[in-house]
Amino acid sequence: MMGGMASEETRTLKSTTPPGSATARGSAITRDSVAAPEEGAAVPATRAWAVRLVVVGIVLSALNLRPAITSLGALLEEVREGLGMSGSVAGLLTSVPPLCFAVFGVMAPRLARRFGAGAVVCAGMVAITAGLLIRPYTGSTAGFLAASALTLMGIAVSNVLMPVIVKRWFPDRVGSMTGLYSMALALGTAAAAAVTVPVTEALGGSWQSGLTVWAGLAAAAVLPWIPLVRDRGAAPAEREAAQRVSGHVHARVDGAGPVRQVHTRVGQPPTLRITRSRTAWALAVFFGLQATAAYITMGWMAQIFRDAGVSAGTAGLLLAVTMVMGVPLAFVIPRVATRLPHQGPIVIALGACGLAGYAGLYLAPAAGAWAWAVLLGVSNCAFPLALTLVGMRARTGAGVAQLSAFAQSTGYLISIPGPLLVGVLYQHSGGWGLPIALMVGLMVPQMAVGVLAGRDRTVEDEAAS
Repeated sequence: MMGGMASEETRTLKSTTPPGSATARGSAITRDSVAAPEEGAAVPATRAWAVRLVVVGIVLSALNLRPAITSLGALLEEVREGLGMSGSVAGLLTSVPPLCFAVFGVMAPRLARRFGAGAVVCAGMVAITAGLLIRPYTGSTAGFLAASALTLMGIAVSNVLMPVIVKRWFPDRVGSMTGLYSMALALGTAAAAAVTVPVTEALGGSWQSGLTVWAGLAAAAVLPWIPLVRDRGAAPAEREAAQRVSGHVHARVDGAGPVRQVHTRVGQPPTLRITRSRTAWALAVFFGLQATAAYITMGWMAQIFRDAGVSAGTAGLLLAVTMVMGVPLAFVIPRVATRLPHQGPIVIALGACGLAGYAGLYLAPAAGAWAWAVLLGVSNCAFPLALTLVGMRARTGAGVAQLSAFAQSTGYLISIPGPLLVGVLYQHSGGWGLPIALMVGLMVPQMAVGVLAGRDRTVEDEAAS
């Protein structure tokens, strides 16, 4: 599989220029116009061991980005009873993940610039481990929420930096590596949903033990990043690309006139005013609405099935089926998306599956439970598509970092009210009709903004125009 990744998606190197300059307004830079490095300039060789270590780190980290959430969803009723939570407070608990992702995710690029992306992800895995160890034994709702926030802080910075690490270390394999990362994320999500209840029963029926066991997987994810903690420089692939543009770039301005020489300084990209980009805003809203659907599903779908008469173990398996659909599709969808000029058709197909799944939950939640679980699992694959769009809609590593932080932080802010509203509607209506209607109402605008985010353009071009 890795051999196939190495040969695909090679992209032509593009040059970026400061917004508003004559070159930015009309330059046409061809492949032949990029001067070769000066004689004697050494291009650092890619260290194979470091690349393999990054791949292992990406996979293990991705496995840990959702078990803290889906394991809680499988045991939510037991946690509510153990801590004396109301339905509204439980809804607040399911809204904590997007809140933490929005608050802490925006800090990730700044932390990465200061300490290095590898060091920040390593610290994030440590935070996940500590939070998972602490939260089941705090003995209060407030303590449970605080420990959950620590875990989610680690997930938040890793969420933002994974697309950045993929872009820097594998710039010619963005689709494949995003697919691998998304597939591992879906696998971890599904595993936590499927085995948390059986593991809890095997450990004596204590929900505290069932939640704590996932700290072991998080601790394993710390190890690959330790050798990279002090590596604050660019990745080998990024350094090689930088060498190719470190000299003079010749560009013909406005298609006429003399050839100018444009000097580029490696490591000093122009400031990107991300809020000027319509695509960035569309991607942020798309990210927020798909996150809303995903966290409602992870937090409440098992409860919907249990209220329909399905046993706790089967409800956990149904949630696992929904999550496991992302394992193959999360690898396929990014690869397909990078080959299409417009990703709108994928957005529409995923949204249609979501609408069908919600209709099934309303009409026959128990009778067609497995079918609805599959359809909602397909719909949730809007997440790997959103990650792929982050890598495709920016031209440079710095642009990807800024777009990733903006889209994820803004998106998670948008997603905060959704799970909370579901809890409030469920408690006050006494059923699932209104919550499901809310889910349907949010899917339609998700499809609309997803089509806009799927257009073939970059945020650098839009911000400079």
